[in-house]
Parts: sequence; structure tokens; C-alpha cells
Amino acid sequence: MQESFKAVSITRRKDKKLFDVKRFGLENAKKVNAFHKSFPEYSVTPLASLNNFAKEVGVKSIHVKDESYRFNLNAFKVLGGSYAIGSYIAQKLGMDISELPYEKMTSKEIKDKLGDVTFVTATDGNHGRGIAWTANRLGQKSVVYMPKGSALERLNNIRALGSDASITDMNYDDAVRLANEGAKKYGWVMVQDTAWKGYEDIPGWIMEGYTTMAYEAVNQLNGEKPTNIFLQAGVGAMSGGLTGFFADYYGEDRPIITIVEPNKADCIYRTAEANDGKLHFVTGDMDSIMAGLCCGEPCTIGWNVLKDHADNFVSIPDYCAAKGMRILGNPLPGDDRVVSGESGAATFGFVAELMTNPSLDWLRKKLKIDENSRILCFSTEGDTDKENYRKIVWDGLYRSY
Repeated sequence: MQESFKAVSITRRKDKKLFDVKRFGLENAKKVNAFHKSFPEYSVTPLASLNNFAKEVGVKSIHVKDESYRFNLNAFKVLGGSYAIGSYIAQKLGMDISELPYEKMTSKEIKDKLGDVTFVTATDGNHGRGIAWTANRLGQKSVVYMPKGSALERLNNIRALGSDASITDMNYDDAVRLANEGAKKYGWVMVQDTAWKGYEDIPGWIMEGYTTMAYEAVNQLNGEKPTNIFLQAGVGAMSGGLTGFFADYYGEDRPIITIVEPNKADCIYRTAEANDGKLHFVTGDMDSIMAGLCCGEPCTIGWNVLKDHADNFVSIPDYCAAKGMRILGNPLPGDDRVVSGESGAATFGFVAELMTNPSLDWLRKKLKIDENSRILCFSTEGDTDKENYRKIVWDGLYRSY
């Protein structure tokens, strides 16, 4: 397909009841963060400042939350997976998640009460690694299905945690269906951020888990309020959870929130563009380099948040992510360096292209970016596929999945 920039905006409505985002808001995010803080690997991930680049391209400031430091797993996904598993265990045992910090959750006492459990999921790599890591700490089993074309390094990282992991010949959404079939057939517990009718508890907990990133970020900004927040989307769980947090935290005066997806897997954009009350899917092969965003079916809960609380939905070419990886990895003097993978660099790469490509003036105006803009992005992964990272950053090449 020919790559291009596509955008649609949804006007904020004040004449109707908006989807309730309290579960993703500040008070619950404090509870989520307390759970994550109980992990021995926990530390607040850096908020990189790229103010020299911001000056170069004509905006007030740019900050990028660097999730490559998260729990030594090089990606943010463990936040959602661990919190969902913790919440599942708490519900199963009639407890509250606040009673289940890491030390207790991973104890023999809890294992004996819970019995043997197998957690199953579909993933391009980062989410599955988080599930395998958590299951390993619990002394439990995990099964992980990966879509065709997934990186061998990501597969091996999951297997190293004792998981029964494999790369299928399916796309992501079909791998999700395979995981769900296994859960029904073998009594496994499916831990997936794709939600549908009848399967919403665990995806909702995953979305809540992601709010730790946003909670940390607003504290690190020390009162500086972003004017524009850019969030990448696969199924829309992370972007939905964080949009919910920011909508609650800032209220009616919240920043302009823009959701970014690859051209080849832009189910959220298509749903926003249609604006007909239905979810719209992308089918077939989704061979964007942004492997973590190659999802064709929106998360129902995520979309419910986004349709009422996000402002813009953008579909971008792959080369934007590659550009973002190069700039973040080779910043201007004085700016912080960020090692960002293909999906992690999507939003910053889009901002960089937006501000340096005169043919995108129309889009810059549409998104209300000017010299007073204070921009916040989230780099959701590091170099989780080191071979491809080097091809892009060193050689200027990239492969499609």
C-alpha cells in the first residue's frame, strides 16, 4: 500500500455524558503505582528532555517518557500484565489488590491457595515477555503465541523465562483467537489487552496497570502542563488507559490528545473516521515495522475512552518511526538520548516529521501545534529487536514484519 498521512478529529462534546474514566484516574493510579512500587525491580523510568530539538523545530518543549528502563525488561508492557495477573489472583482469593504486594503475590502461601495456573496470551513480544516474567515469579506456567514474522530475539527472551512460546503463521488478531481457544479448551487464564463482550475484566486491569506511566510522568513534569500529548495505539488499551488518566487528572482543561497508528494497522483511525458507532477492523497481513502496533481489532474499553476523550486520530507511514528512532538515538547536544524501538518511537517520529516537513503544514495546524506547544510522548520500548534496531539506526534500512 502507498504510505500517507491521514487524520481525523473528533470535537469534544459537552452536551452528552462522557464515558467514565475514574478507574483510570489519579486515585486509582496511586493504587496501581503502589502495587508496582512493591516490586524489587521498580524504579521511576526517566522523562527525557529534548528541549534543544524543540527549539530547533519551533515548539516550547518536548518530553519523552523512556520505558526502556522498566523492570529490566526494556518495555512498558509488564505494567499491565503484572497488574492484571495480580488483580486476577486477588479476585480469585477474595482479596483486594492492595493486600497483594509483590512479596505476598509471589509467596508459597499464595501459590498453595491458588494451585497450578497456566496464563496464556498472544503478543508480538513485549506483552508476552511481561506475562512470562510474572508467571515465572509466581512459579506458574505461561503459553505465548506470536504472530508470523515476529523477531526471534523477542521469542527467545520469552522462552528464557520458562514460557512455552512459539511463532505462529497467523496475524496478531488470529493469534489472539488461538490463545482464547486454548484458554477455553484447557482451562488456561487468558491475559490479553484486547477486550470484547464477555471478556473485559482482565483487559480493563491491564489498562489500569499502564497508568503508572502517566502518574510518574505528571509528577516528573513538576507542574508543567503539556499542551499536546501523543499516544501510539495497537488495540488502544495503552492509549485508552493513559487518555483516561489525563482526562481525569486535567479535567475539561486537559491537553490535546492525539492517537497515532501505522498506516498498515490503523483500526482506531478507521473507527474514528467512520464515526458510525461500530468498530472497524484491519484484516490480513499487517507488515508495518511498528510490530507492537500491528493489531487489527480495537479494544472495546479502549475505544470507549478514546471516542469521548481523545481529540485526533492519525495514521502514519513507517518511515516516521524510523526517523524517530534515529533522532532519539542521536540527539542534539544537551538533549537526553533515548534508545527507542520501532513502536516506541512512533509518536516522537511523527512529531519530528510534522515539524520538519513543510508539506504537513495542514496537519500541524489541524493538531494545533505552534511555538507555545509543550509536547509529551511515550517511548514504550527500547531495542527489543536489536538486529532490526541497528539496521534502522546504523544502516538506514528496515524490514517489514
